[in-house]
Amino acid sequence: MNILDTYGDIEALCAGGSFAMDPWSDYIRSVSPSLEALLWEDVNQTLSTGAVTFDKDYLPVLNGVWGDPAARAEAHRSFLALTDGLEQTIEGRFGRCPDCDIIFYLGLCNGAGWVTELDGRRVILLGLEKIVELGWTDRRAMAGLIDHELGHAYQGQFGVLKRETATPRERFLWQLFTEGIAMVFEQTLLEDPQAFHQYDNAWRVWCDRHFREIRSDFEADLDTMTFADQRYFGDWVRYRGHGDVGYYLGARLIRYAMAETAFDELICWDPDRVQALWQAFLTAD
Repeated sequence: MNILDTYGDIEALCAGGSFAMDPWSDYIRSVSPSLEALLWEDVNQTLSTGAVTFDKDYLPVLNGVWGDPAARAEAHRSFLALTDGLEQTIEGRFGRCPDCDIIFYLGLCNGAGWVTELDGRRVILLGLEKIVELGWTDRRAMAGLIDHELGHAYQGQFGVLKRETATPRERFLWQLFTEGIAMVFEQTLLEDPQAFHQYDNAWRVWCDRHFREIRSDFEADLDTMTFADQRYFGDWVRYRGHGDVGYYLGARLIRYAMAETAFDELICWDPDRVQALWQAFLTAD
């Protein structure tokens, strides 16, 4: 596992007082020559929905990094503390650790955490701008974020993370499954099966009380859901006024499966087995 900390370069960018695209482009190319195009591809997919604009929705988040030096410094301290000895901790819990690069960087609101491929390597991108916006700067929240993304990297190396899907049902069931895997991986490292780094305990209590409605509504949406109208994944969407309930539902799905199947076997499942699991889960207590 390699750790790339670009915080010093981010601090230098902040000297101008507000976000500027040209210095950022120079900075991001120094992190990786291929990273800028990857980030813009992700941005343009979101902009194409028409639900957000760069100036209204992206720029304020980016300027928030400039405007809150205490938050960005706390995020960096948490990152340094939590990546120290991280590989040994993972090996202690799971017996093995994914080989990946963890990059602490300033993106374009592409997510607080993102597992992807970059220059032939599996990487975890930790976006300071989203971490600051979401308030995930303290050690507890940062631990959950890093551990969650490592869960995706773990499935990507030792199981299968990406699958070809042909229908909305297959696509979003697979997303539910992989996010559930990452949540349980996170909870295992935190030694807390009720941990959800996205929200506080009140959010989880609400989800517990509305579990059956969440499950039935997800099923009702599955056949027609799209990236533009889904309401379960991402801080920009809401389900009945609550964000990220897909992560809660995914964790419940994986916990249900683990009553009979080991975690390291689950990460190798294909979409057909996930579909069968979901059908059984729909009628479970």
